[in-house]
Amino acid sequence: AALREHPSVLPMLRMATAPPIARDRLIGLAQVTPSLVRSMELKERLPPRMDDAQTEAELEKICRLIMRLADVDIFPWLQSGASPNESEVYRAATIVADRLCGAMADPVIRNAQEQRQLATIQVWLERRSYAPVTVSAFDEMQPGTFTFRLNAPVTQEGRARQVNLPIDVVVMPKRAISGEIPLLLEAKSAGDFTNVNKRRKEEAVKIAQLRSTYGSGVRFVLFLCGYFDSGYLGYEAAEGIDWVWEHRTDDLAEFGL
Repeated sequence: AALREHPSVLPMLRMATAPPIARDRLIGLAQVTPSLVRSMELKERLPPRMDDAQTEAELEKICRLIMRLADVDIFPWLQSGASPNESEVYRAATIVADRLCGAMADPVIRNAQEQRQLATIQVWLERRSYAPVTVSAFDEMQPGTFTFRLNAPVTQEGRARQVNLPIDVVVMPKRAISGEIPLLLEAKSAGDFTNVNKRRKEEAVKIAQLRSTYGSGVRFVLFLCGYFDSGYLGYEAAEGIDWVWEHRTDDLAEFGL
């Protein structure tokens, strides 16, 4: 009943579990309709076209999952059965609120860090007389130019049609010869070690798709800032992916720039 009357509390409930669960993970674990969860979180309402019976059944699934995964270190009264005192309620509310603020702030911070990283690369390239250009494909780039957010068509395993793979920075070295694939840079930042190890396979998939489409000579380099440990770096190195730290931007020169 509380979820039906106040759909906007769902993000807080996700932060009350151990560990806090992402929106898509909630959808998968609870086996509920994605449109229901997204409507509750993004529009703060229940889907208007979903009938009452289905809505009730879906909300019950969500509640059962939340209760099963509830963090008993935050809510000890769920195990003891005792009524929580004012101090316990305040402590639980503070922890959940802190988790929610962090979850909402992380994407904003990551985007801001990425923009700073791209600006750092642009300044470094322009100091070396590289010129920004607007192009739609690798073969349109001339030596000594660079561009941001270029979509590279790649072939995915099991699919006949190509899909576009966004590349953060594409640089054509000044000494490039005709037909050469430019240097591809991916800006990555991380505030802790946990998230990077969850995401480390993303780059491996990208380089595999790029090589299967453009050949083994593709150079895909990570531009890193933050917490990337030896486990992450070793995994990327095993896939043939190199990296440059933001505080050592001059190392980009080692790639022929």
